[in-house]
Amino acid sequence: MRLCVYNEGLLGALAEDGTIVDLTDLVPAGTPVAERMNELIASWDAAHPVAHDRVAAGGGTPEAAVTLRAPQPRPRNVIAAPVNYHKHQAEMGGDSGVYQGRVILTVEVRKGFVKASTSIVGPDGVIELPWPDRRFDHEAELGVVIGRVASRVAEADALKYVFGYTPLLDITLRGDEDRSFRKSMDTFTPIGPYIVTADDVPDPENLDLWLTVNGELRQKSNTSYLIYGVAKLISVYSEVMTLQPGDIIATGTPEGVGPIVPGDTVVLTIPGIGELTMPVVARN
Repeated sequence: MRLCVYNEGLLGALAEDGTIVDLTDLVPAGTPVAERMNELIASWDAAHPVAHDRVAAGGGTPEAAVTLRAPQPRPRNVIAAPVNYHKHQAEMGGDSGVYQGRVILTVEVRKGFVKASTSIVGPDGVIELPWPDRRFDHEAELGVVIGRVASRVAEADALKYVFGYTPLLDITLRGDEDRSFRKSMDTFTPIGPYIVTADDVPDPENLDLWLTVNGELRQKSNTSYLIYGVAKLISVYSEVMTLQPGDIIATGTPEGVGPIVPGDTVVLTIPGIGELTMPVVARN
């Protein structure tokens, strides 16, 4: 099932007839708009049968007639995997790398970092670059949405805790500042347009993904090359922090990372998960 947030914060799903059916009534009426997806995920066992029936029946609003927002606007936690592909490690510290000559440590050592949830933006928004004299890069990633409380989860059981998956861009300021600062700026975590529920993704550790800038292919890989796969990441993070329904894990980016500037259009494609298109602008 493909779930979304649309128009003025309504919850929806893409129906079999190509329309968006409303699921907002499946969460309590007083739920704040930003918390609606968290609430739907937490109560999904009860909500799923009704959502399934509505998706099958269709009759909603045509997809082209709605504005799709970030499908998970306010997770409690956004945890990201640093340097989780070996070829990305090589390009960062290589002869022409951004951090040429430095030792680039992978996820095996660095484990993870946090991004501000306020950095999330949807396909209705833009990537906004704040400073004209600094380098900003695109990073194509698979986003994992947690489905239930996860604490000290074994790797063998970890995928049972996944609610779904979404395309995710980890926009990055290059420099010596801490990762969480460089990656937490407003609009630096575009996601969407949908969350695809885990039951529709047979193997998250064998997904193609690619990214273009202005039609030029920059990144192309497969999640089978992750150093820590989806299950391993959930296990590692849940060992030290309790993951909540709706939390997002950014799984890391493959090689091909490069700069973006105002006027660019970035497109991330993950077949079976979705295509996310984001314009790049300068901050006013």
